[in-house]
Amino acid sequence: MLRNFIPFFLILLTLNSCKEEQSHNGFIINGKIDGPSKNYKAKLISFNNNKEVVLDSTTVVDGALTLKGTVESPDLYYLAIDGLAGFMPIMVENEKMEVTLYKDSLQKSVVKGSEENDLLKIYQDDSEALKMKNAQFGQRYRTAQTNGDTLKMEEIKSEFNKLMEETNARHIQLIKDNTHLVTSAAILGNILMAKGISKADAENIFNTLSKEAIDSKFGKTIDEILSKASTEVGNVAPDFSAPNPDGKLVTLSDIKGKVTIIDFWAAWCGPCRKENPNVVKVYEKYHDKGLEIIGVSLDGTPNQKDPKAAWMDAIEKDNLTWHQVSNLSYFNDPIAKLYSIQAIPATYILDSEGVIVAKNLRGDALEAKIAELLD
Repeated sequence: MLRNFIPFFLILLTLNSCKEEQSHNGFIINGKIDGPSKNYKAKLISFNNNKEVVLDSTTVVDGALTLKGTVESPDLYYLAIDGLAGFMPIMVENEKMEVTLYKDSLQKSVVKGSEENDLLKIYQDDSEALKMKNAQFGQRYRTAQTNGDTLKMEEIKSEFNKLMEETNARHIQLIKDNTHLVTSAAILGNILMAKGISKADAENIFNTLSKEAIDSKFGKTIDEILSKASTEVGNVAPDFSAPNPDGKLVTLSDIKGKVTIIDFWAAWCGPCRKENPNVVKVYEKYHDKGLEIIGVSLDGTPNQKDPKAAWMDAIEKDNLTWHQVSNLSYFNDPIAKLYSIQAIPATYILDSEGVIVAKNLRGDALEAKIAELLD
């Protein structure tokens, strides 16, 4: 499947509440609606825990409006006007801004007098174009899928991935050219969450941003993502401890071998159980050469009456003689969260230093990698 298009993260980040103090040194937004208009109510809003927070409101008189206030730092808000569909995203900073509002499409309204919004506009336009291309690629992909044309499907995926890479590269350059703007932190956060950039590269760029951008809510979100343990290939695998079937805590760092496999599975997982004989074969062949395995079970679904019994029964039936641990918490397992596990089976292969050298290998590919490392 094509990767889902990730829209500009107006919605993905929860917006903070605004500072209510008014100041002459704050922002002034003068807006003009194209064409005749009634006395609409206009408001500048954010969302805090899904609740609407109004920064300022006014009445549109003869097609004109003025909104005033103060923000602590540039931040993303929405201009909504009763009677008009949608909303206009706007980076509010303590500047005087002129806005041309389009009744037929508030989202395409134009802001003048703000560097933050100049950059936002470039990114928005790019994102809208990408969204349209994504729809086109999706239609082509579905047609090829219906026709059973796997070569065409792969060709379309390759084209789309190339488009995404080119788009990300263009947006990253925008960030590098505007490191003083908070909007750059918003764009970087979006690319990072869409996995369009590695954590290492994102961190390098993040460290070049202005203090205002780093201290913004977008910067804080990026910092939170970057501070989480990375499970990308090339990084040291995060350590963890969990109880084995006897209730004894087993720690990854205590059982590592020359090569270690972390195997996320569950008794209820059909593909996991189907793969287990292959893992058994690999373990029996390479354990004496230094292979260790630690199985992390995600048993504990609401439908399991006795998840521990199911887990232990599966260990016995599948002849899983290596280390086994579980918190019996399904996908809420803290180890699963630490490793960002969204589906199982999932595997991580570590070298003797605990560095992740490969992940999510199964069947012959798993055995070939272990052979490469230990033969």
